[in-house]
Amino acid sequence: MINEKESLVLARLAAQIMDEKKAEDVRILDLRKVHGAPAEFFVIASGNVPSHVSALSDAVHEAVKKATGLNPHKVEGYMNAEWVLMDYFDVVVHIFQKEKRAFYRLDELWSDGEEVAISLKN
Repeated sequence: MINEKESLVLARLAAQIMDEKKAEDVRILDLRKVHGAPAEFFVIASGNVPSHVSALSDAVHEAVKKATGLNPHKVEGYMNAEWVLMDYFDVVVHIFQKEKRAFYRLDELWSDGEEVAISLKN
């Protein structure tokens, strides 16, 4: 596990990489004050088609590995690429196809979390 500051940097890095790779509606939710939250941060983004979702997942994996040496503890959904979940313990990255994101409404389910700026400069 990583410390609080490192988890925020990891969340921002994942979000920034996906933004650079043309992900849509990239958001970071700070869940540290949400009782029962499964992680400190959720990073949520949408891809257009399965190949875009996979490419976003690959880009996050490579960037995080290069910057921190970390691999995700678990990756789910990569094969069908409708919803890829990358679990870095304190940071969970969710990459959806647009229709799946609208269906599961994860942003709304965890709306008690505060949205965080993506910029690494802050």
